[in-house]
Amino acid sequence: MTDKQFNFWQKWLTYANMLTIIVGILVAFVGNSIFFELHNDYTKDVFFSSLELEPEVLKLKNWLFGIIGATIIGFHVLMVMISENAFKNKEIWAYKAMWFGLLSWFVVDSSISFYYGAIHNIILINLVALLLIGLPLIMTRKVFIKVILFHYLCDL
Repeated sequence: MTDKQFNFWQKWLTYANMLTIIVGILVAFVGNSIFFELHNDYTKDVFFSSLELEPEVLKLKNWLFGIIGATIIGFHVLMVMISENAFKNKEIWAYKAMWFGLLSWFVVDSSISFYYGAIHNIILINLVALLLIGLPLIMTRKVFIKVILFHYLCDL
């Protein structure tokens, strides 16, 4: 992989996480807007038999979306910082940390969503994020494998 190709995927990783920060802001502050209409409709179908939410339930949902949005923001700010620093410098820990962070979130979130029948969350949110952020990690794997091999050979 050329430096130009690596830089493309590294920037993709940064911009994908920046886009997800924007999504987190939207989740936190406008979770009932048109941006999340499809997700909210499916959530009402799964958990409330499509009934309109009572004001107290809507208030709880908005609070939960607020803290979920904040968590999304924090996680992806960290991912941007790693991408723009250690990942860009091809530090192996950054590559591993990004995979472990992404996969641990995906497995736990998707498992809970599946358990409760919220398959729409897996399809609309989780798989999109996994693809968007996982793709540059897959595409740069050979660079990091070479780094691992180099360090291993130097230690012999």
